[in-house]
Formats: sequence, C-alpha cells, structure tokens
Amino acid sequence: MQPNIRIVLVKTWHPGNIGAVARAMKNMGLYQLYLVDPVDFPSEEASNRSGKALDVLEQATVVTSLSEAIADCALVIGTSARDRSIKLPALSPEQCAQKSMTEQQQAPVAIVFGRERTGLLNDEIQQCHFQVNIDTSPEYPVLNLSQAVQIICYEIFKVFQADKPNDSQLTEDDAYPLQKELIAFQQHLSDASQATGFINDRHPGQTLEHLQALFRRARPSKKELSILRGFLSSVEEQAIKKR
Repeated sequence: MQPNIRIVLVKTWHPGNIGAVARAMKNMGLYQLYLVDPVDFPSEEASNRSGKALDVLEQATVVTSLSEAIADCALVIGTSARDRSIKLPALSPEQCAQKSMTEQQQAPVAIVFGRERTGLLNDEIQQCHFQVNIDTSPEYPVLNLSQAVQIICYEIFKVFQADKPNDSQLTEDDAYPLQKELIAFQQHLSDASQATGFINDRHPGQTLEHLQALFRRARPSKKELSILRGFLSSVEEQAIKKR
C-alpha cells in the first residue's frame, strides 16, 4: 500500500525541479504529486529530470490554487525556513513524518512546498495546520526544492518501513475535519463576528486571522467543530433578535 500523502508544489518556476521532485518521491514510495499553477508544465525538461519516475509526472494533478489542492485533506503541513507574524506549531522532519503517517489512515495528508525563490506566501502558510523546518548550516541555509522534498519523503519512508503508524490508530471520534470543512467553519466564524459587531468592518485588524489560527492550532475534531458551528448559529440568532 502507498501512503495517502500528497506532495504539493506551489507555483514552481523551473520544470526541471518538478521532474527532480517526482524522482525524489518515487525513490521513497510516494506517488501523489499536486502542482499548483506551475509556470512550465508539462515539459520535456521535467520528463528528462524525472528519470524512471515518469509515471509520477503523468498522473500529477494540476490545479489553479492551493485551496483546491488541499480541500479534501485533514492535515496540511507547510514547509518554511522562517516564522511568520502568526506562527504555526513547528515540526521537525521526523515529527512531520510520524504525524503524516498516523493521520493518513483517516484522510489525505498534504505537505506543501513553496516557490523556489520566495517559498510560501503568508496567506498560503496560514492555510496549513503545522510548519515543518529542515535544519541546515547557518552559513548556507538554502535547500534546492527537490532536496527539501527528498528529506521529508525519506523521513516518511523510514516510518512506513518501520510500520509505526499502526502504533497510534485514530478512532472515529478523533476524526479531524477536512480542509474544506474547516474553511466553512472559518467563514461561519467571520459571519458571526460581524453579525454581533465583534469585528469592525471598517477597522478589522488581524483579530479574525488570530482566531482562525487559534482553531487551526487546536484542531477540533469533526464532532467538536459541529458543536462550535451550532454555538455560532445560536449567537447569530440572538444577534438578529436584538436588532
């Protein structure tokens, strides 16, 4: 069986990097490649660089946005070498692999890699639940895209070979919502905040972004998310009655 883990590349500029990533993935037994708005794909150079991983390229899924690539995922991990103003919980490559292998039993897992030069944008990293950092020498901390993918895939391969994911099975009560369900909750949270006047439309600031980050970190289960949405609906109803 192949792990239900997808590698997502956002706006990859050089087609050779896409081919090299496909090769790195197949080396480690991963086959689900998602490409978000690639600059040059399909490409002969990508095919040449993929070696015998041409099948990974041929079955790659090309989408126009990151949200589309991760909509059916319950766990999304973004790779980044720097912290953001709204920080995500950080994982090491080893922790990333263990968590991914455990949760892929329930729903697809996405590991997201950004552009070669600028990485993931702030709004893209904020669509993730965790951030993975790869330790490097401070003298030259910049990794090639395919090198970064290879490191993460290797850690996943080690866990898969050791059969460790079976040590921590998720129950139905523990099931996490899919990304599209979490997005729907975030929209509901925004609507309720505006309905009650908690968020000032003229000066919204980052209050809502911090609230959304809080729930991403907390990772409520599907059942808990349903309870939260029921609470928000009740709050909205009371706000309407008071008008």
